[in-house]
Amino acid sequence: MTKLPDDFPTFRSEPAPDAAWAWRLEDAHGAEVSIEGDLSGERFTNQADAESWVGEWWADLAELGVDAVTLFEADRLVYGPMSLHA
Repeated sequence: MTKLPDDFPTFRSEPAPDAAWAWRLEDAHGAEVSIEGDLSGERFTNQADAESWVGEWWADLAELGVDAVTLFEADRLVYGPMSLHA
């Protein structure tokens, strides 16, 4: 009988992905806006989740003084600024 290594790759659990995706919240002049509450500091594991989140909460963000958002993956600018106004 062959003994498999203790750390056989098939049975190793995958580490949770880093939440590298984040929106920079900006005012009308492009300066970063800080907000308080449940919507502050949100980070995401992928671009689709980040985009879904801003699609769901854009009106609330605008009410908190956010005029535009810019998407980053870690330090890499993905796109933006994108206006939250019609």
